[in-house]
Amino acid sequence: MNGAASTNLVAAAPVTVVDRWLFHVFLLVPLAGLLLFFALPMCTIFWRSFILTDGSIGLSNYLDLWRSPGVWRALFNSLWLGFSTMAITLLLGFVLAYGVERTRMPGRRFVMMCLSLPVLAPSLVLGLGLIFLLGRNGLIGQWLGIRIEIYGFWGLLIADVMYALPQAVMILRASLRFGDSRQYEAAEVIGASAWRQFRDITLPGMRYGALSAAFVVFTVTITDFGNAVVIGGNFPVLATEIYNQVFGQMRFGMGAVVGLLLLLPSAFSVWIERVTAQRQTGLGAESAVQPVPKRQLLRDGAFFAVCMTVSCSLLAVIVTVVSGSFMRLWPYKMEFTFKHYAITLAGGHASLWTSLGMSVLTAVLGTLLLVALTISVRRLPEKAARRIAWLSALPVGVPGVVLGLAYVFAFNTATMPWGALYGTLLLVALCNFYHYHTQAYVTMATGVRAVPTALEEACTVLGGGAGRVLRDVFLPVLRPTLWAVGLFLFMRSMVTLSAVIFLITPSLNLAAVTVMRLDEAGFTSQAAAFSTCIMVVVGIASITLNGLSNRKARPTV
Repeated sequence: MNGAASTNLVAAAPVTVVDRWLFHVFLLVPLAGLLLFFALPMCTIFWRSFILTDGSIGLSNYLDLWRSPGVWRALFNSLWLGFSTMAITLLLGFVLAYGVERTRMPGRRFVMMCLSLPVLAPSLVLGLGLIFLLGRNGLIGQWLGIRIEIYGFWGLLIADVMYALPQAVMILRASLRFGDSRQYEAAEVIGASAWRQFRDITLPGMRYGALSAAFVVFTVTITDFGNAVVIGGNFPVLATEIYNQVFGQMRFGMGAVVGLLLLLPSAFSVWIERVTAQRQTGLGAESAVQPVPKRQLLRDGAFFAVCMTVSCSLLAVIVTVVSGSFMRLWPYKMEFTFKHYAITLAGGHASLWTSLGMSVLTAVLGTLLLVALTISVRRLPEKAARRIAWLSALPVGVPGVVLGLAYVFAFNTATMPWGALYGTLLLVALCNFYHYHTQAYVTMATGVRAVPTALEEACTVLGGGAGRVLRDVFLPVLRPTLWAVGLFLFMRSMVTLSAVIFLITPSLNLAAVTVMRLDEAGFTSQAAAFSTCIMVVVGIASITLNGLSNRKARPTV
């Protein structure tokens, strides 16, 4: 079989000089980008951790780490928050996923709609919404006549659960789809109760999906910066500790050491998640028949109650942010006004248009690089293809705040030619792209595998060069994938904060950072207004690009 695959690859390989040149460009340019904009910054931050304040080289930064109780407190807080969020999110995520996939409860589309809302906004919007609702001057506190203390661990826990929940539900739903209805039918024949079927069939079949979801949630939690900076209060975590070391104390070497410390649990979590995901891949047989749930009033009613409670809580937080942006003085003067949208501080609305341009650049540039890389990898021997896939998977283990700091160390230089990129929109776009490179690469590679090899070979045999193969074979099949990858990169670039917080300059500001600055300055209603603008832009782009990606591609060959 391997020999046949090799023969096919050779048969489909370019034969003209132009085709060979194009193949090498498609392969080498994305690889050079990975090396320059991922490997180089990560090597630089490792090297910078040995550079002391006076410019000498030594281990003092690592020794200072042992003598810094604040760092170890932040590490303990991050781990405690990560495991707590993981446990709660996994429980709620299972209920939501099971309710959507394995029950006949009403309102399943409403549940998924509510779960999609946190994806449209920066993570700090959830923290902002909780402050509007449960803060010292929040709406609920005013209604009940009490003063609620939401800042700190509990507020951060709630915000992180809401932020990570959509990703957990997505993974758990996919895990539930691996089930085979014939197993349940056989269990019913031998008299197994519904609880016995759940315990002996459903739970074992979900074990790898549950592990994968757990570690994804853990990674998202310990690397999140937005919620921590808005609602964390006096509960420091590693992400905010890096920010304080660099911006607060100007200790760049110590910031690099803390960044590497944050890298360790994140990288370990990602490795575990990938192992479990690979093991789950082989569980679903192609002949499996997905279970069709039967209507059970008691079960469906219980799941409906819990799912609606969680979904409406998510919706309430987002709606509160939007509503607060239109109130004259939340929650004291609930008079409708547009005055908070007349933003003059923090550069006004300019950062929104900057983020929009940067996100479009990220989506276009990233999609082009990924399609070139995945098509080239398709023509490589299996061993070389595996190595490139491994290299492409590395960015997923690097938290955004660490990658952003690494970019400062690598590109804020006057001695290297790539220093000319510092402070430009292109560098921020590249940082965002390589932050989310792994997820986008996996999606694109899956799409490329769907292109029939026989169709590619037929086009080549009929005299079609590399350009004709791309136009008539790959693009028609890949069109939905291209739109999907572009949408993913655009949305994440619009709402990300951690990866870009270190790269902004007086002349280059971004929308998510503006929201943070407004909230820090006490202009929470203007921060809510700016957040609403971001959500509207991302929502419109999502609807538009989803419509384009769902269009059926018509082959031209």
